[in-house]
Amino acid sequence: MEWTMQLPKQTGRQVGRGWTVAALASIPLVMTLGNSMLIPVLPVMGKQLGITPVQSSLVITMYSIVAILFIPVAGYISDRIGRKKVIVPSLFLAATGGMLAGWTAWRMDDPYVWIIAGRMLQGLGAAGAFPIVLPLVGDLFPNDDEASSCLGTIETANTFGKVLSPILGALLAGLVWFLPFFSFPVFCLVSVVMMASFVRAPTRRERPLPFRAFVAMVGAIFRREGRWLVGVFAIGGLLMLVLFAFLFFLSSRLEDVYRIDGMMKGWVLAIPLGALCLASFAAGKVIGDHKWRMKWGIIAGSALSALALAIVPLYPSLSFLMALFSAAGIGIGAALPCLDALITEGIEEKERGTVTSFYSSLRFIGVAAGPLLAAWLMKHGTARLLLLLSVMALLGGAAAFWLIRPETDEGGVA
Repeated sequence: MEWTMQLPKQTGRQVGRGWTVAALASIPLVMTLGNSMLIPVLPVMGKQLGITPVQSSLVITMYSIVAILFIPVAGYISDRIGRKKVIVPSLFLAATGGMLAGWTAWRMDDPYVWIIAGRMLQGLGAAGAFPIVLPLVGDLFPNDDEASSCLGTIETANTFGKVLSPILGALLAGLVWFLPFFSFPVFCLVSVVMMASFVRAPTRRERPLPFRAFVAMVGAIFRREGRWLVGVFAIGGLLMLVLFAFLFFLSSRLEDVYRIDGMMKGWVLAIPLGALCLASFAAGKVIGDHKWRMKWGIIAGSALSALALAIVPLYPSLSFLMALFSAAGIGIGAALPCLDALITEGIEEKERGTVTSFYSSLRFIGVAAGPLLAAWLMKHGTARLLLLLSVMALLGGAAAFWLIRPETDEGGVA
């Protein structure tokens, strides 16, 4: 039976569940395209602009740093005025940042600083987009099973964006290296139209908390739920760092060692990301509302990623490299929907925007640090980088084991 959501009485219409989920899922897809699409472009950009790998990695890092700073602000505002009123203007702001980066790359002789400025503007828009989707899912889907399924779809859209990103980024950059910047505003506008057409956020009847009361509420949340929240935050940050570090490493390795570039590199990069995407979709369907499954999904996924990355230096051939990175992608893909679901289902609706904003900030810290760490450590060899990433993934699994202790259906502790 199709699930429907009754709109405000003055409209008398209904929105199908599928279109609502598709509109929500379009936002992480667009935000991922706007960031991950540049991964295969960074080596080309470095050559075109005459910059170092560390400087090119800042195109990813600065975007994420701005998002980190403003995600809590966006979450606070969304709790006060509503999720949709934050998401839609943020999409327009992100589109403007893409236009600025693309136009300056096209028209200026030395555009690097302006590209960074455009990327920072994109990061500001991203702060009010994807992170706010997570609490909006909880608002729209009070049933835990439906919320978990929707979150699995959203995380799948996020990871599908990572699959599509290297292919699309390589295709567009093969025409003109800065064309990926110009494509981002188009994607943002599509998402705005879908949000306006298919998502009707619930009417908020409670008065928003004053700032001092809000600070007190945050303190109360962390006193009450601090143990497992700290674990979820840390794991999310670690796994995103591992993911973006190994993507940066793999992109550079394919070009420098295996002489694979252009569209072919995009297709090769899509292999581990495709594995990650399928694992996210499957995990979202399997976990349901069982928090013990979420915990053990995180542990198993983190352990698989750690093992695969530790083995990579032992088998340098391209076929083994892709198989092991695909296994690492499966592990991360299985863990991410579990983290999302724990946050959304473990926190009350009125507190969700605030908590998910902190969680998203930690994830963006991982996104920001990953390429920069990889670029720095690659100068000293690959084994050190891959071993460090393996240890980080293992720490994520250990944090899940020790800090996340949900009750089982029988009332015990998982």
